[in-house]
Amino acid sequence: MKIAVAGTGYVGLVAGVCFAEKGHDVTCVDVDAQKVKLMEAGISPIYEAGLEELMRKNNATGRLHYTTDHRSAYRDAEAIFIGVGTPEQPDGSADLSYIATVSRQIAESVERDCLVVVKSTVPVGTNDKVEQFIRDFLKRDVKIEVASNPEFLAQGSAVHDTLHAARIIIGTESKEAEETLKKIYEPFGLPIVSVNRRSAEMIKYACNDFLALKISYMNDIANLCELVGADIGAVAEGMSYDARIGARFLNAGVGYGGSCFPKDTKALKYLAQQNGYTLRTVEAAVAVNEEQKTRLFRKASNRMITFQNLKVAVLGLAFKAGTDDLREAPSLDNVKLLLESGADICAYDPVAVNNFKKKYPEGRCGRGTIQYADDPAAALLEANICFIFTEWDEIRRIAPEIYQEKMQIPLVYDGRNLYDPAKMRAAGIEYYSIGR
Repeated sequence: MKIAVAGTGYVGLVAGVCFAEKGHDVTCVDVDAQKVKLMEAGISPIYEAGLEELMRKNNATGRLHYTTDHRSAYRDAEAIFIGVGTPEQPDGSADLSYIATVSRQIAESVERDCLVVVKSTVPVGTNDKVEQFIRDFLKRDVKIEVASNPEFLAQGSAVHDTLHAARIIIGTESKEAEETLKKIYEPFGLPIVSVNRRSAEMIKYACNDFLALKISYMNDIANLCELVGADIGAVAEGMSYDARIGARFLNAGVGYGGSCFPKDTKALKYLAQQNGYTLRTVEAAVAVNEEQKTRLFRKASNRMITFQNLKVAVLGLAFKAGTDDLREAPSLDNVKLLLESGADICAYDPVAVNNFKKKYPEGRCGRGTIQYADDPAAALLEANICFIFTEWDEIRRIAPEIYQEKMQIPLVYDGRNLYDPAKMRAAGIEYYSIGR
């Protein structure tokens, strides 16, 4: 099937590449000409395992194309997937301006009947508005239907999650639209759950917010564990055997980040408020997460007289391992506080350093300074204190003795519970983690 995909971020590019991998003829559309040139050269604008290999493979077969010319891409497409961003606005609502722009471009470009599929995460009822918006600006006498097909990929494993999804959710208002989407996904060989559009939109929010609730709940329990002398690792293990709870998302830490959980919890909270309802559980998750992000900084502040002129090692900048995404990353909140306190930071991350440099270039920054290391050991050299914010294997593999050997003061605040506290203490390290 001839498919166009609007947007080449985590949602759009991964979807487009995976559609091509399954045999469809795909054109990915982006407004950034430089980005298009990179993709044509087989270079992904995002860090995602296995993505570049599939980009090169399917481009070579002639099934995958990139363009800035939306008119040519949309003109004769049988299906157009919208995968542009819906960033959070100051009040917590979703910014739908990019969705609106693409919708109008589609309306003014299509020359044949086609199915428009909203893959971006959007508030309940948005698909209805997109359909009306397209009809308002439609230039030709063609039939356009709109369907919802939310993504459920996790950054760091997006390609695998798309090709081997637990299920495909499709939301349609007609049998014809349903059959078209089923045809597109037939080569994937995955279970398909077919519902109406508003239910599909709500499923996406309900899933993401449930996982955010689970993470915040475990962090809340972890904080209580510290106070009463329990170990969150042991508690999580005991919980994991309960089939009603499951073993995933039970790890305590410094909170969730990324492009989904923070934005989607606030968006659902806003949607509820607009409809005169209070989602008390979601509001609690948002509050717990905000406080959790800087919990270790507050602990360290109680331990230290000052951070002024102290060398601080920061290990891990991305919001989680497997990605270079910094959106809502705990490292951002903590680095900001450390620099404001006069710390001299040396940071390490295997893939996110370049993105972090855009926010914090090397050199003096406020009262402090920041520089970047090529490996963890270099970041630790002569450090007075170390913070760990991302669970990269490169960090997990650091032997306790390295902290003792490299640091001037072996003082470690671990926001991802990567190490055995007993082994760290045995190595002579003053070690603090979450809930243990």
